[in-house]
Amino acid sequence: MKSLVRMVTNDDIKKPWAYSAAELLDQLQSNADSGLSSAEAASRLTSCGYNTIHTGQSVSPLTIFLRQFVSPFALLLMLAASFSFFFEEWLDGIAILLVLVLNTTVGFVMEFQAARAIHALKKMTAIHARVLRNGSLISIPAEQVVPGDILFVEGGDLVSADLRLISCFQLQSDESSLTGESLPVEKNTAVLPSHTIVPDRTNMLFKGSFVTRGNGYGLAVYTGMSTELGKIAGMIHQVQPEASPLEKKLQVFSKKLVLITLILMAFIFLAGWLQGKPLFNILQTSIALSVAAIPEGLPVVATMALALGMMRMARQHILAKRLSLVETLGSTNIICTDKTGTLTENQMEVACVQLPGMEVPAGIQHHSLLSADPAFAHLQQIAVLCNTASLDTGDGSSPGTPTGDPLEISLLKMASFTTDFRKLRNQYPKIDEIPFSSDLRVMATLHKKENGYYVAVKGAMEALLNSCDTVLKNGTTEALIPGRKNNWLKIAEKMAASGLRTLAFAFKESPDPSTDLLSGLTLAGIAGFSDPVRPEVISAIGECQSAGIRVVMVTGDHPATAREIARQVGLPSHEHDIIHGDAMKPYAGLTIDEKQKWLSATVFARVTPEQKLDLVRLYQEQKMIVGMTGDGVNDAPALTKADIGIAMGRRGTQVAQEVADMILTDDAFSSIVSAIKQGRTIFSNIRRFVVYLLSGNLSELVIIATASLLNLPFQLFPLQILYINLITDVLPALALGMTKAPPFIMQRKPYASQTPIVDRKRWIAIFTYASIMTLTTISAVYIACYLLSSDITPPAGHANNMLFYTLAFSQVVHVLNMSFDLHSGFFKSSVFTNKYVWYAIICCISLTLASWWVPIFRKALNISFMDWKYWTVAVIAALCSLVLIQWAKRMRWIL
Repeated sequence: MKSLVRMVTNDDIKKPWAYSAAELLDQLQSNADSGLSSAEAASRLTSCGYNTIHTGQSVSPLTIFLRQFVSPFALLLMLAASFSFFFEEWLDGIAILLVLVLNTTVGFVMEFQAARAIHALKKMTAIHARVLRNGSLISIPAEQVVPGDILFVEGGDLVSADLRLISCFQLQSDESSLTGESLPVEKNTAVLPSHTIVPDRTNMLFKGSFVTRGNGYGLAVYTGMSTELGKIAGMIHQVQPEASPLEKKLQVFSKKLVLITLILMAFIFLAGWLQGKPLFNILQTSIALSVAAIPEGLPVVATMALALGMMRMARQHILAKRLSLVETLGSTNIICTDKTGTLTENQMEVACVQLPGMEVPAGIQHHSLLSADPAFAHLQQIAVLCNTASLDTGDGSSPGTPTGDPLEISLLKMASFTTDFRKLRNQYPKIDEIPFSSDLRVMATLHKKENGYYVAVKGAMEALLNSCDTVLKNGTTEALIPGRKNNWLKIAEKMAASGLRTLAFAFKESPDPSTDLLSGLTLAGIAGFSDPVRPEVISAIGECQSAGIRVVMVTGDHPATAREIARQVGLPSHEHDIIHGDAMKPYAGLTIDEKQKWLSATVFARVTPEQKLDLVRLYQEQKMIVGMTGDGVNDAPALTKADIGIAMGRRGTQVAQEVADMILTDDAFSSIVSAIKQGRTIFSNIRRFVVYLLSGNLSELVIIATASLLNLPFQLFPLQILYINLITDVLPALALGMTKAPPFIMQRKPYASQTPIVDRKRWIAIFTYASIMTLTTISAVYIACYLLSSDITPPAGHANNMLFYTLAFSQVVHVLNMSFDLHSGFFKSSVFTNKYVWYAIICCISLTLASWWVPIFRKALNISFMDWKYWTVAVIAALCSLVLIQWAKRMRWIL
């Protein structure tokens, strides 16, 4: 806050929760009764700036479009086109540029649509604040609030700035998006110690929090980027998002490919020069070599495969912002998940009830024994009468959107199974009330009944017991002696230790309306409340664990609550598995043992945004691929840093959605598991078509190099190679990208982050595939043109055409070799049974034959002659390459 810092140099004055409201009003030169003047407010708006949070600018369509040209594949294509234009092979260069345009267009369309969907997801509503200006309470745009303004807030309001409370009445605030605390926080005006952490600053209201009950006046002490919300947004700017593992792998892969291409070109050029070949022929061979080395179809296929995965994930309620992130999720080996609203419903419910003679666990509405216990009847009656919440719509005729304190709403829901609470409230009209306060810690109401009056009281057990003389047990009242009171306190402590929020219930009946509402009460029982686990989470976490993916809970909530939720969802919840935020040092000061303790823990409770960020850094330091889920502002820095940041689409704050890589449109943790399966499938399929494309391109390289080094009288032309790559690569590879996931894909551990797309086994397979196709292709040319031909010296065009078509057919059927599961058999493999593969084969054969049938293609590709003997040999040679490769696979010589 600029004005506060300017006027006060004492460090403590920067902590408004540690000073009285009067002291802060004096420092900020404000007045609790009249607020600021319009002129002073305008002056402060100029000096302090608008009350807005900067989370980064949205990506423009132009940026999305230009981003497509900086991918490794796009750079490779531009390199190939540059070679072609440099050597004045205009047709080749134009054809390569067309491929580049196709690739960038697909990538741009998919990412632009995702950006539009995310923009539509945000609720761009204008927020206003009620402030005192010139002695009057007026409504102004929230961005015009300045330090020193006096704001009035009440239930249902979104807080516009960080406020130091001046006065309040039954005020509660939902700060879950900022602190991770699942329950609303009771507010007061008492001065707090200077070291009080954010979740415990009960005399403050924070920008972005939600007032759930009561009302009050607060002094704006921080606005804009100086608020707690703004500090977190500032952390986001300092965090550099990590490149996705797929992007890193493609960068490494493309660099190797470029290096190999340049070395081969230099080698072939030198060999041709030493053989005394004409310079034009040497240059033409070098161009052909560069075109053959660069898999032009790979960027198109990779983009289409990722786009397909993006669309499938959208149907599974996950919206990805960038194509490469789709595969990254499949490589994730640790998921750091928030608790509130992610693992839980973020709405309280009655989990259990302890009556004087009976303990009832979760699902209490289904226990028929309760109806026979008078204590439970009174407990339900108290829950309805001593309650200001509502489940009704505006007209009160039918259930609607609940309003009020979450605990009171859960009490009404519990009572609604057996009680008509509207009818009960009509029968027992309220005539007096003692509201809940942080001092009393109880709430009491007085109701008129047919014969006399009924007092209903609820509150903290330790506070309520002081007002109770008896307890209702098995229909009779018994004296509540000190020993019994201690037993009830132990019951409440045990419930709290298991992560439950507790409320005790008491009552009395009186003929006199002037009776003391807080004396002579009869204890009816105690209820435990919890934020219930989302139904699908348990099975989803179990599937993650079977897939080798660690799930770690990172929450701002209390350790006891976090431990109980961890137990319910199946996460380790022993004492050594849980780390309290107070025990977490800054990342830079961690020792090896402390890092190891963090790495072995499963639950982190009461953590700050900085600690969440440090935790992600530690996991990434261990070469882990980190997925981070969350919905609050406090999750935003860690969402930005993680390899995959996943925000909630329904409950998530706008800040979290803007910085995240993916958004769960249904807020279901189980959708992450479906997306992981899809990501793993995509990575598996990417490996399939990369192996397919590289082995095909390598066969072209070997053929060109062999023909050049052996000075054979035939050679492939650059445009012929490009035609083969575009026709026989794109459609089969795209079909491979649509191969279904094998049933065991979620039973294996995730690949390590450094696992390359093409590992040693696959490189061996690629070279073997290429060698076999080269051998069968050159053999086919020799057989057709020299053994079966009547010409003593066949024309070079005949040999070139034979080389072209044999290689094309070989690469078409080569797609059937891309099944790496030898247990299923060739005819039952996922590739052979993939209908899209067969569609691709039919289309590729048709397009290959079109180069002969269509005159313009025949002329451009230098196709001159092919009789039936040539066609027969070409087809047989292609099938021979398929048989030989399958035989080598069955012998386990190659993958």
